[in-house]
Amino acid sequence: MKQDSNSAAFSHLLLSGTLVHEGTFDELQQKFGISIHPHLVMIVSIDRYPDIASASGNSLEWRKKVGQQLVGKIEETVRIPFLWNWIEEGVLALLLELEEQDSVNEFNRKMVNMAKEIQLATNSIDLSVSIGIGRYYQNPYALYQSFLEARKSMSGRFFQGNQLIFHCEMKRNNEGPVINPFNEEKAELLALVKIGDVEGIILNLKRLMEKLAVASQFNEDIFKTEVVSVVLLLSKRVIDSGANAITIHSNNTTIIQELYHIIRYDKFVNQVCEYAVWLTEQTENTDLSEVSPVIQQAIGYIKEHHQESISLNEIAQYCCLSRHHFSHLFTKEVGISLIDYLNRMRIDMSLSYLEMTDLPISEIAARIGFHDANYFSRMFKKYMQFSPSDYRLARN
Repeated sequence: MKQDSNSAAFSHLLLSGTLVHEGTFDELQQKFGISIHPHLVMIVSIDRYPDIASASGNSLEWRKKVGQQLVGKIEETVRIPFLWNWIEEGVLALLLELEEQDSVNEFNRKMVNMAKEIQLATNSIDLSVSIGIGRYYQNPYALYQSFLEARKSMSGRFFQGNQLIFHCEMKRNNEGPVINPFNEEKAELLALVKIGDVEGIILNLKRLMEKLAVASQFNEDIFKTEVVSVVLLLSKRVIDSGANAITIHSNNTTIIQELYHIIRYDKFVNQVCEYAVWLTEQTENTDLSEVSPVIQQAIGYIKEHHQESISLNEIAQYCCLSRHHFSHLFTKEVGISLIDYLNRMRIDMSLSYLEMTDLPISEIAARIGFHDANYFSRMFKKYMQFSPSDYRLARN
């Protein structure tokens, strides 16, 4: 069976549930030249696809080949009429035409056996796949429900291993765990967004997601909801920094929809990190495109070592300039002295901790690079006109 544009278009209308806007099922069958009447959707997803693609050099030729191999094995294995359509890279939807149902248990057993046969066939080409199975629907206009069920059933695969089979009839534990708010971790993340530390953001975001996965007891729905709340928190901080709110809100809607549909943890984590980096790039206070490369280099060094006791001499030496020349150049291009810039950056970082945590002032000072809490308090009052304690009380 070769997929042509008519089969792809017809199956897309069924999977999306938009068939009703185009005409009756019989009319569209005739229009597209399709004789199949699908009743159930089965999703076949290549395990560890991003890793395999990366190991193969991510070449277009490999991606095309592995897709053709998978479809070929399914065509050899599935002995009933079906349509197929790629729903994302490495994930295929099968729209199966079935005979009259047996008992529910017998029917489900047959579907699981078919899934096992597909897995055995793909093993022969060194491909491991996991499969989700939706319910049977006689009404073609309801087939998209089977698709949603098949996709939903694979939520168990999100944190689990490879070569798994999921059926939407599988029972799940609906008791939700109590999630630790992880305010300290979120405050650290917001502080890093504030200074535009991309490497730190990715590292801390991955750690936070690992903790959220454990705290959610590996419940995909709860985990995703918690991570989306983190994304919205980052977005708010970026908007507060002066980024375009309309652009941020628009992209938030798109990314959140995408995140809820991802069925692989590794892909989910990568997408969240990529979006967090994009959000960080939108902040106006990290836009230093007007300064020279050497000052950009210096600011990068400051962000990387902001928790350490760094001096003007140290940074000048790092930039291979004399202390006097570097100090003059930095002030000229940035508009404030290096020490003033460093202090302001650290104060900005402290705001997240003061607003979101109950950490002692001395510990907050240490986390942002002030090793003397009294000096931190003096600098904070200089820039904010409040003491750290008064700021915390005013914000809570």
